[in-house]
Amino acid sequence: MGFEEEYQAFLNVHLQARNGERLRRLQEGHNQAEMLFLKQVWWPLYHHFKYLHPEYEVDDFKDGKRYLDFAYIRPAIRICLEVDGYGPHLKSISRWQFSDNLERQNQLVIDGWTVIRFSYDQVNEQPRRCQQIVQQVIGRLLGDELDQSSLSFLEKEVLRLAIRKGELISPKEVGEYLKLSDKTVKRILSQLVDKKMLIPASGTKRVRSYRVGDQVKHPI
Repeated sequence: MGFEEEYQAFLNVHLQARNGERLRRLQEGHNQAEMLFLKQVWWPLYHHFKYLHPEYEVDDFKDGKRYLDFAYIRPAIRICLEVDGYGPHLKSISRWQFSDNLERQNQLVIDGWTVIRFSYDQVNEQPRRCQQIVQQVIGRLLGDELDQSSLSFLEKEVLRLAIRKGELISPKEVGEYLKLSDKTVKRILSQLVDKKMLIPASGTKRVRSYRVGDQVKHPI
């Protein structure tokens, strides 16, 4: 399915699973900016919405509730993704409200969240730059969880590429990404298969694609 179909299915799943204030916040808080982020930043990178939660409820440091535009949640990983619009209301924000917003973000970090914030204009006009930031953050967090003691530098880079991409990788992609010869790529991929870090996903005599192996702590 394409973006529109997957997006609607993604939204429906979360709408059906919610009630009360959580449902109202998703219905009213998820608007053009959030949809644009998914369409121009997230979808081109991953082509799925796994581990992503829109208008995610968290406990506020003042014993209330607050809602994140998106939460990306996996074992040992929690990322808050915010898309901030720029409008007249920002010009009239009080000093107390400004300080309160900063305190809320600080509390998220204290609670173990990684916080990424984009402006609406960045998402609309510089989607590729936003994609790079998301890739770098998620790739670093996932890559840091790997048992890398037995891996060479090139093996680590290939594995990080597979994790960041979130789907199958091909030898051609690896070669283009690392600027390596076909022979070197084949050797590295074979070594990762032997270590059960990668698993052939298509092809027999000549493997055309690979997926992250079950031995990797946080497979996509």
